[in-house]
Amino acid sequence: MLSRLAHRLDHALQARLPEQRLFLKSDTETRFVRLRPSTQAAAILVFCLATGWMMFASAMVLIGAVSSGNRAEDYARQIALYESRLTTVSAERDQRAAEAASAQDRFNLALEQVSNMQSLLLASEDRLHELETGIDVIQATLRRVIQERDQARATAETVTAALNGKAGTATDMGRVVDTERTLAFLTAALTDAAKSRDAALDLVDKAEAQTAEIARQKRALESRDAIIFAKLEEALTVSVEPLNKMFRAAGLNPDDLISAVRRGYSGQGGPLSPIMLSTSGQVASPEELRANAILEGLDKMNLYRLAAFEVPFMIPLKTAYRFTSGFGTRDDPMGRGNRMHEGQDLAGAYGSPVYATADGVVTYAGWENGYGRLIKIRHAFGIETRYAHLSQIRVNVGDKVSRGERIGDMGNSGRSTGTHLHYEVHIDGRAVNPMTFIKAANHVF
Repeated sequence: MLSRLAHRLDHALQARLPEQRLFLKSDTETRFVRLRPSTQAAAILVFCLATGWMMFASAMVLIGAVSSGNRAEDYARQIALYESRLTTVSAERDQRAAEAASAQDRFNLALEQVSNMQSLLLASEDRLHELETGIDVIQATLRRVIQERDQARATAETVTAALNGKAGTATDMGRVVDTERTLAFLTAALTDAAKSRDAALDLVDKAEAQTAEIARQKRALESRDAIIFAKLEEALTVSVEPLNKMFRAAGLNPDDLISAVRRGYSGQGGPLSPIMLSTSGQVASPEELRANAILEGLDKMNLYRLAAFEVPFMIPLKTAYRFTSGFGTRDDPMGRGNRMHEGQDLAGAYGSPVYATADGVVTYAGWENGYGRLIKIRHAFGIETRYAHLSQIRVNVGDKVSRGERIGDMGNSGRSTGTHLHYEVHIDGRAVNPMTFIKAANHVF
C-alpha cells in the first residue's frame, strides 16, 4: 500500500521534479544514487522549513532587542521622573521648614510686643488711678470750701445787717473792720481753691487725652497682633495637617502616638509651656488664650516630628531602584505554588547602600534561612523592620541606629533569584504592607 502511494506521488511530481541520478565513480567501479521526485520534494520542504525557522528566530531576536531598548528608555525616564519628584518634594519640605521658622520668629516678636504693651497699659492704668484719686480729693476740698464760702457769706450778711442797725459806735466800727478782713481772707482762699480746681481739671483733661491715645495704640496693636496670630495659625495648620494625614494614612492613630511620645520624652527642652502674662489670678485674655493655642500646636508639631523619626516613613534605598514583588500572595519564584509574600522587593545594583528607615535598636544581624543575610531593627510603638538578602551587614546586635543611617549593602543571599532588597514592616508581630508607610510619607517628605 505504501509503495503504491509512493509510486503515485513520484508520478505526480515527475513533471516538475524529474528523477535525478548522482554518479559516484571510484578507481574500480562506478555507482549512482537515484533521487526520486518524492525525495527531492522532501529535501526542498526541509530546506524551506529550516530557512523559515531561521528567519523567524532572527525576527524574534530583533524584536527582543528593540523591546529591551524601549524598556531601558522607559526605565531611564521613570528614574528621571522619580528624581525630579524627589527634588520637588525636598524643595517643598525645605520651604515648609523655612515658613515654620519664620512664623516662629514672628510669633516671638509678637509676644515681646504684647508683653511691652501690657507693661505700658498697666503703668497707664496705675497713673489714671492716681489721677482719679487726686480728682476725688480736690472735688471734696472744693465742696468743703464752697460750703465754708456760703457760710462766710451768710455770716457777712448777718454782720452787715447788724452794722446797719447799730451804726455810730466804736465797737461797731471794730466789728466792721474784722468782718472786712474775714471776707478778704475767704475771698483769697476761694481764689486759690478755684486755681487748684482749674489746674486739676487741666491735668484730668491731659490724662484723658493720654488714655485715649494709649487706647488707640492698643487697638492698633491688637489689630496687628490679630494679623500675626492669623498668619501663625495658618502656618501651623499647613505644617501639622500633612503630618496628621501621614500618620493616619499609615494606619496609626496620631493621638495615641502623641501620648506615647509625650510619656517617653526625655530629650532637652521638654514641651512648650503656656504663656502666663497675668500675675493677679485674673481670667486669661483672648490674646493669651490664642497664643497658648498656638504654643500647643507647636508642641504637637514637635511631638509629631519626634514620632516621625521613630516610624519607618522612608525608603531604605537612595540609589536607583525599581519595585518588583509587592506585599501579598504570589506565585513562588522557586516553583512551590502560591505563597504569602510579607514584604516589598526593591531591585537595584549589587552592593547598593541600605539605610535604616527609622530610629531604633538592632535586634538581629546575621544569616537566617530563606532571608540570607538579615537585619532586624526594633522601633517605637511596637514596630519592627527587616532587611533581607544583603551582601554585607554593617551593624551589630544592640546597636542604636538613626533614621537614614547605613546598615548594610544590597545583595542576593539566601532564597533569592536576583539582586534585590526584601523589606518588611511588622507591627506587634504582624506583617503589614511597607508601601503603606512609603506612600504615607509622600504627604510630607
